[in-house]
Amino acid sequence: MGLPHAIAVTTADVTDRDGAIQMILVNLDNLSCVKKFLVDGGYTGERFANQVKEICNAQVEVVKRNELHRFVVLPRRWVVERLFGWLDKFRRLWKNCERKLVISAQILTFALIAILIRRY
Repeated sequence: MGLPHAIAVTTADVTDRDGAIQMILVNLDNLSCVKKFLVDGGYTGERFANQVKEICNAQVEVVKRNELHRFVVLPRRWVVERLFGWLDKFRRLWKNCERKLVISAQILTFALIAILIRRY
């Protein structure tokens, strides 16, 4: 369906890789059946892939954008880009003005619920 299995909102000083590992650890119950994580180029590296393998016994597949800057539909990347397109329709997510991380996570959750309701 293209909807996330888990959500984590972190402060700006947490790298994407570290935030992803934290998200996996916190949501391990929801992610126990996941066999493969599709990630973008920011998660490239053996260290990250090994950490994910140790934590939840899943593979990491890096789906990079086209280096030639031409439009080409890449397998499975369009699912993530479609979700970002859906989330761009929610004004509160354009600019983060919230003071607490929990509020940002709740707004993201409400946006995903609205997307799910509209789809069905």
